[in-house]
Amino acid sequence: MRDSMDDQVLYDVFRQEIREQKIPISLGKTCPVKCTFCYEKDHSYRPTIDPPLTTQEHWKFILEEIQKYPTKPGEAWLLGGNEYMEWTDIFLHPKAMDWLEEFLDTTDKQVIFFTVGYTKPDRIQKLVEKYPGRINYELSVITLGESRKKLMPHAPTVKQVLELIGGSAVTSSNFYSFGPDTMSKDAITISKINPDCILWMGCLTPLKYIDEETSALMRHGRRYLPEESRKIYNAGLPNTQMIHTESYISTFLARQKILKTFDACELEKKDNVVVSASIYRLLSTLRKNRARYLYVPNQMLGGDSDCSTLLTFNDVAQRLNGETQVYLPKVIMEHPSKVEKDITGVTFDEFKERFPRIRFKILHKVNSKMSNGKLYEKGYLKNVVEDYLDNPLAKKIAEAPLPN
Repeated sequence: MRDSMDDQVLYDVFRQEIREQKIPISLGKTCPVKCTFCYEKDHSYRPTIDPPLTTQEHWKFILEEIQKYPTKPGEAWLLGGNEYMEWTDIFLHPKAMDWLEEFLDTTDKQVIFFTVGYTKPDRIQKLVEKYPGRINYELSVITLGESRKKLMPHAPTVKQVLELIGGSAVTSSNFYSFGPDTMSKDAITISKINPDCILWMGCLTPLKYIDEETSALMRHGRRYLPEESRKIYNAGLPNTQMIHTESYISTFLARQKILKTFDACELEKKDNVVVSASIYRLLSTLRKNRARYLYVPNQMLGGDSDCSTLLTFNDVAQRLNGETQVYLPKVIMEHPSKVEKDITGVTFDEFKERFPRIRFKILHKVNSKMSNGKLYEKGYLKNVVEDYLDNPLAKKIAEAPLPN
């Protein structure tokens, strides 16, 4: 029987997570891995609950609910990606591997998951062989170098991670630049062991709640990103190689599509348009005086954050100053729940109620489908080296000043 208020809330959250194609397993506690760079160190910006350790009864309900949903081509269910629960490494749950196998055995759906490497190599390998094409295993390597122990004090050892990479289970590995011979050395090491897995690279972004030492290491890595990228490019590795973490690079590589989309919006010179830092620099350089660009910093996340998708309505509110009409990019309010609300859960209607004298219009063409499509199309390391590094136009755009 599930008749208590707490249980009702819990099962309602299960249903909401499932509606967003997620498999809501919980450790029942804060993630014990304690990575210093983790973006979940502070998730107070969004409404969450503190669920108990997922039980067999919970799992039975979750699986039965998922089985009610039709299978769609190319759609993967996210294991442990929780919108209303804290994101943790789900494979620390003692039943995670059993439930993953049951999910694969009793449905025809695909699954995607992220872990720092707590899967048992032999067992995950058998699952990949038993259910070919249905498992997308994203291994968060982060680094194999000397900074690993500081950044990931309770993570699996390098030996354990390399054992996982050596099999065919791992679909992709993500790791980052933390200085000279970090990302490039890891890329060569991983490629020698597994020439087929995708290499996701770049830098980690300091946010306001990341400690100073970790933030300094992240920024140190960003200074060496060009050098590290060139080394990997020159190594001629057979793996697919991607860099997606740097918004200023992604914006520049997608500049033609961004400009084409902006032109298609047919804005007037006096129109106020909300933009993030990288978009502001691009448009103020290549579409100067075509509209009034309302630069909005990512103040909620703070640090070095620069992303239109992660802007909040409160970020926008702090920038407003006497405007009567403002254009907002659709991407700000494309919540997984399909309701028009930002990443903090504030709805567009709630935001508009705060400013009854301002008319807000949505730029529907500036959406996540467009931005994500170009991110994957243009985000190859090859493009970063050949089109971004040493490109005088990229340098000119990067030096464009932001307004106070």
